[in-house]
Amino acid sequence: MKINIDRNLVEFIPETPSETSNMEVLWRVLVDCMKFNKKLNPIGEYIPVKENLARFVIEDETGGKTEWSEHKAMEDCAYYCAICNKYMNVKTGQQVPLCCGREMEILE
Repeated sequence: MKINIDRNLVEFIPETPSETSNMEVLWRVLVDCMKFNKKLNPIGEYIPVKENLARFVIEDETGGKTEWSEHKAMEDCAYYCAICNKYMNVKTGQQVPLCCGREMEILE
């Protein structure tokens, strides 16, 4: 995928059929000709030497299925994601939720 930036204009140019297909799906999710278009909001961090991956959340789009780690909660408490600030209440013995690619942390 090629990305061109000119001041406040960003262009994404797919370079493979797969990227073209993914761009078409993204476009259909973001663009609503009759109502309001959705926005992409960045989450987490983008540090290429650490992980060459940029994440965005689609505004007003419901999230996917929650994924869980192998670890279990030792007590009833709230867990939060330090990257996107999402939180979940977890009961004793339940698995710790995953968010933004890692285990959520205990909210103290």
